[in-house]
Amino acid sequence: MSLSREQMLVEMGISPIWKLRETVQAEEPAELPAEVPIETAPAVETRPSPPPVEKPALQTPASSPAVALQAANAAVDAMNWPELTRAVAECRACPLCQQRKQAVLGVGDLNPDWLFIGEGPGADEDVQGEPFVGQAGKLLDNMLAALNIARGNKVYIGNAVKCRPPGNRTPEAAEMAACRPYLERQIALLKPKIIVLLGKAAVHSLLHDDKALGTMRGKRFEYAGIPVVVTYHPAYLLRNLPEKAKAWEDLLFARRLLRDQAVPELPF
Repeated sequence: MSLSREQMLVEMGISPIWKLRETVQAEEPAELPAEVPIETAPAVETRPSPPPVEKPALQTPASSPAVALQAANAAVDAMNWPELTRAVAECRACPLCQQRKQAVLGVGDLNPDWLFIGEGPGADEDVQGEPFVGQAGKLLDNMLAALNIARGNKVYIGNAVKCRPPGNRTPEAAEMAACRPYLERQIALLKPKIIVLLGKAAVHSLLHDDKALGTMRGKRFEYAGIPVVVTYHPAYLLRNLPEKAKAWEDLLFARRLLRDQAVPELPF
């Protein structure tokens, strides 16, 4: 039996060429599918973190304005005369310092019986550096002479504020408050036996009282155990001459209070 060509090749262990081709094609790897994209999680929206909130600095007692003022007043309370004079000359505690020619601390006996306190320096005082040197000062000198006393002889003269208010206006409450430690230190150093307040500003500064002067005249007040008498400012008396008689009564009242303090000498 004759074998076909295909059979003969099979008998010989050789596959026909077309079979080889089919086999080769069958063994070739199938076309890989397109790469499937990996599903990723949706992007999370990120918001910028808010800036850190700055906490206000806690105000320590040392930086407190009230404590600072108390410390400044304590420093004034410890001053001697040279230190007080220098502090007043260099003071910048209120706007009055901006237009002054010089600060006016006061003038007179540093161991006085009498202490007269006015409002503030005027134009003449600002130039000369001494209180009560104008027309009002001349009137005050005449009043002192009538009491047989004089400035510089058991008398010291000062003001509630140490710098001239513009236009010679009445000192404002804040300006008097800025100068009050200096005035109080003056009184502590002088240790007067009687204080005479000349005008409403002086009354407000030392006694913290805003009553009309007419209601306060003829009464005894006290500051740190020192008798205080209230009367009109000499500048007011120059404009209201009939009130001079009342001012004279006030000075006589002050002199009686001063004499009442005198301790009689004991006989030996």
